[in-house]
Amino acid sequence: MSGPHQDQQLLTAGTDLGEAEAAMVLVHGRGATARSIVQMGREVHRDGVALLAPQAARNTWYPNSFLAPVEQNEPGRTSGLQAVEDAVETATDAGIPLSKVILLGFSQGACLASEYVARNPGRYGGLVALSGGLIGESIDRSEYEGDLDGTPVFVGCSDVDPHIPLERVKETTAVFEQLHADVDERIYEGMGHGVNEDELDAVGALVERVLEK
Repeated sequence: MSGPHQDQQLLTAGTDLGEAEAAMVLVHGRGATARSIVQMGREVHRDGVALLAPQAARNTWYPNSFLAPVEQNEPGRTSGLQAVEDAVETATDAGIPLSKVILLGFSQGACLASEYVARNPGRYGGLVALSGGLIGESIDRSEYEGDLDGTPVFVGCSDVDPHIPLERVKETTAVFEQLHADVDERIYEGMGHGVNEDELDAVGALVERVLEK
C-alpha cells in the first residue's frame, strides 16, 4: 500500500542484518523517533540481534487516541501497520525466521505492534507492549482469530497510566491468551507513562531466550 509512512527510512542498528541470528522491530511512540526507540533497544540488545526501527511521518503514527473509533485514525493506522509489516519482512527476507523476530513498541508504538501481531498471528520470537494496548473504541474478541503458537508476549503498564486505561490492558491480555500466546502481564502501581528497570530486565531475558533457540 501507499500511505503517509511508506516513504520513511527504516533505521537499522545492532548486529548487521546479514550476520544476525535474530531481529527486533522497534516501534516508537507519538512524538518520538526511530532513533529514540533504537536507544531503548540498545539497552536490551545482545550480540547477534539486528535492530530495525520504522519511522512515522511527522513522528506520529495516527492522529487521535488509540481509543478513538478506528476510522478516525486512518490512514495512519493502516499505513503504520504496513510499516511494521515491512520491517518484519526485511528481517525474514534476510533469512531470520519469524520465530526469532521480536516486536517491541512503547506507547503508540506498543498499540501498533500489538495490533499487528494480533491480526497477523504466527510464531514470533516475541511481542513486547510497553504502555499500550489493542486499538479501537472497543475490543471485539471475535475479530481476532488464529494461533500465536506460544509466542511470548510481555505486557507492561502502570495501573494509573494517563493514556492507557487498565481495562484496555486487561482486554489486550485476554485477546493474546485467546490466540494461544504465552502472556506475561505486569501492572505497576503508580508508575505513570514510562518504562522501568523490571520491564527492561524482562525484555533482556526474552532476547536471550530467543537467541538460545
